[in-house]
Amino acid sequence: MSELCAALHHLFNKLERFTFPFEVSKIPRNGIYILFEAEEQAHDVDRIVRIGTHIGDNQLRSRLQQHFIKENKDRSIFRKNIGRAILNRAGDPFLEQWNWDLTTRKARETYGHLVDRYKQEEVERQVTACIQEHFSFVVFEVAEKPQRLNLERKIISTVSWCAVCRPSANWLGLHSPKSKIRQSGLWQVNELYKRPLSEGEFSELKRLAYKAGAASKATLAATHLSSQPLGHPGY
Repeated sequence: MSELCAALHHLFNKLERFTFPFEVSKIPRNGIYILFEAEEQAHDVDRIVRIGTHIGDNQLRSRLQQHFIKENKDRSIFRKNIGRAILNRAGDPFLEQWNWDLTTRKARETYGHLVDRYKQEEVERQVTACIQEHFSFVVFEVAEKPQRLNLERKIISTVSWCAVCRPSANWLGLHSPKSKIRQSGLWQVNELYKRPLSEGEFSELKRLAYKAGAASKATLAATHLSSQPLGHPGY
């Protein structure tokens, strides 16, 4: 599995990299994003720390803005998890309130009056600063929702199975109260340790990256796998 994960890392590290502030018009309306974090390395390149996409059509730009700009942790599980790690590292009891999801009217009626709004805004600002200063990403277009969701979960599973992709000793995620984040080295808890990418799906990823114009044909051709069948425990 580490060979396939290495190929993924080298493929994505060769795509155009975005940092904050980023030009929204250069991001496709539909696709998948791959997040990297400062000081995190694997396979001799920047380590993948999160893979994500979107459900609704034409929402990739909006999704990235929810992560990087809009200070509402209930609309971005990534923001919520960053905040959890920051608060848990500090031993801050506000973590309990941060975990509350106030999206629904019922939740707001139940918990809204109990939330320390000043503290929540302070933590949201900390999360924004952390993400804008320490995270970067690449994107590639995937027009159809079923393919987006399939490739997203397969990439997540592939990276989670890799024994080489380990976080640094200073990785913020090691302070997460979520064991799946600490153990996987990824800022996510879903789709871990499931069925990985097949050789055909990896080839499709290369095609999508080339189609998007994010990397040259020569660069993509240099990212290859051996002829040995791919697999992981149980498949």
